[in-house]
Amino acid sequence: MSSPHASPRSGAPSVRRLLPPGLLFALPFLVLFALFMVWPLVQGLWMSLTDTSLSAHTPGFVGLDNFTEAFQDAEMWRALGHTVWFTVLSTVPLVAVALGMALLVHTGLPGQWVWRLAFFAPYLLPVGVVSLLWIWLYQPDLGLLNHLLDVVGIGPVGWLSDESVAMWAVALTTLWWTVGFNFLLYLAALQAVPDHLYEAAAIDGAGAWRRLRSITLPQLSRITVVVTVLQVLASLKVFDQIYLLTKGGPNGSTRPVVEYVYDVGFTGYRLGYASAISYVFFALVLLASAAQYAALRRREK
Repeated sequence: MSSPHASPRSGAPSVRRLLPPGLLFALPFLVLFALFMVWPLVQGLWMSLTDTSLSAHTPGFVGLDNFTEAFQDAEMWRALGHTVWFTVLSTVPLVAVALGMALLVHTGLPGQWVWRLAFFAPYLLPVGVVSLLWIWLYQPDLGLLNHLLDVVGIGPVGWLSDESVAMWAVALTTLWWTVGFNFLLYLAALQAVPDHLYEAAAIDGAGAWRRLRSITLPQLSRITVVVTVLQVLASLKVFDQIYLLTKGGPNGSTRPVVEYVYDVGFTGYRLGYASAISYVFFALVLLASAAQYAALRRREK
């Protein structure tokens, strides 16, 4: 007769014995990841193969018709061109300006904590606050920027209403808002550069410019790769500030791909076609990111 106080090891194996300890600790995250990341990806891929709509009709399977239409959609390619143009306009200054800001702070400016706070504080603001602030700055009659232009004798600029200027205005807003994050990455990398390299260069008579070219910039090559890749990915996914500042205008001149997906899916009610566009864009982003990372790594070597 078995004892009522028998060890639990004698019964059915427990979950702890069936699963490795590491997997057991990661299980809550894996469940949430599968629920909120993997399943939406699978569901979205299936939706892209149907004519799913926000209307009441039952969706039907259409195969690759949505993808064929996407590749033939002139508006999608136009929106993709806007996205690439914004990526170029924003990535270059967001890397170069962040590096310059980090170098200034790292040289030992007085009141460093003030500079660090001033450079990083805008990054903590929500996109709604940033957009509202810059909408006021861009006002054609009352905005500060046009007032400063008027002081120096330049006429007013339609920052958000001129097709040739609107994307530059969005890029300027993005630069002010997000450069603080890249600044912190560069500052941390500068503080990790060994001091003995600068001491040896000083003994050899190297000046500040020579130390910058021969020591600082080569030591920052790895973090530059990381910052550039992250910035390109962030810029390709732009939506919030453009939607709040211009809503894709004027005349669709600033509408990115993500906003086009939104318009097709939630304004045009074509969720299946919007899903197909998003997967085409996802594939293009993967290819561009892989090519960029490989090129930067090759240059680094």
